[in-house]
Amino acid sequence: MAQEKTKTIKITQTGSPIRRHKTQRATLVGLGLNKMHRTVEVEATPEVLGQVRKVAHLLKVED
Repeated sequence: MAQEKTKTIKITQTGSPIRRHKTQRATLVGLGLNKMHRTVEVEATPEVLGQVRKVAHLLKVED
C-alpha cells in the first residue's frame, strides 16, 4: 500500500498561559505545549486546526 504523506504544521508557543481560562491552558497542553518558546510539529487534522484556532493569540504557526 502506498503511504500517504500527511501535512504537518510547526507550532511555537509565544504567549503565556498565565491569567488565561482553564480551557485555553488545557488546549495548550493537548497540543503538547506547556512552556514558553516550546515548539512541536503536529499533523494538520481538522481537530488540531480547531485547537490552534482557539489559542491562536498564544501561538506562532508555520507550515
